[in-house]
Amino acid sequence: MFNKQFLVFTITVFSFASCGGGKNEEEKDDLIETPDTVKAAVLNVGGELFSVPSPIQTAMLIQKSGVTYDKSILSSSNKVNTYSTDFSRALNLGIYGADLGYVSLNNQTQDALGYLASIKQLTDKLGISAAFDGPTMDRIKNNITNKDSMMVLVGIAYRGSDAYLKENQRTDISSLILTGGWIESMHFSLTAYKVKSTDAIRFRIAEQKQAINSIIKILKNYNNPEVIELNIALTALAEVYEGIQFKYNFVEPITDTAKKVTYINSTTEVIISDEQLSQITQKLNQIRGKIVNTTKS
Repeated sequence: MFNKQFLVFTITVFSFASCGGGKNEEEKDDLIETPDTVKAAVLNVGGELFSVPSPIQTAMLIQKSGVTYDKSILSSSNKVNTYSTDFSRALNLGIYGADLGYVSLNNQTQDALGYLASIKQLTDKLGISAAFDGPTMDRIKNNITNKDSMMVLVGIAYRGSDAYLKENQRTDISSLILTGGWIESMHFSLTAYKVKSTDAIRFRIAEQKQAINSIIKILKNYNNPEVIELNIALTALAEVYEGIQFKYNFVEPITDTAKKVTYINSTTEVIISDEQLSQITQKLNQIRGKIVNTTKS
């Protein structure tokens, strides 16, 4: 059903499963970061292709916008034992994966260790912590404080997680992990926009109009009552997005004949009102709050 369906946050989640803290300077890998480690995922659903931005992309955008690190916006890693169903575990695994990417990009090693421990518990309970072999785990552990190397290792680990989950037909779990990570990255964007209302963050929020429709379509494949309830809430959020418009402004391209380079000058303008942003924030907070505050029955 899915082709290359897992986001970078999903890779991060599985990559760090079974890893402990610690750092060995002499054993660090000499790795080169590549764009593939943070690009959007392309999903194939019913023959249609969709692109969903990675939470790592969002965290990098927020960092670039000058919004400082704020631990209080994250889901507390000590709530891990309150998630008692595969539904809540998978969603919160996606949320924790996004949180781990956020703290890692901001070089918060101690916070990263807390999320690693919680991620390990969730992956163990979901039965997916065996997705990677010992050598891969050792490499990740040895580079835990090197964010550049970690990004590369995440890309390497992707092939293992993708193959493992396809082979074991765990698309329901992977879809919920994806959804949790997307919800947390939206939470990052909306919270950051309150602090610093940049055009870049505003555009990132608006462009999720396509992503949320992709996620809704994916979740429609599953008849679990909890998934259906979640999809109803996401559909209500998508209805707010229907009013958001994008305006393409064509500007004649300029060609530098000497360099044989053509510069594209056209722009895309997003039309989203403050009221729409307020509604999106309210609905997203309701959805996220219900997920992260799940308690044992």
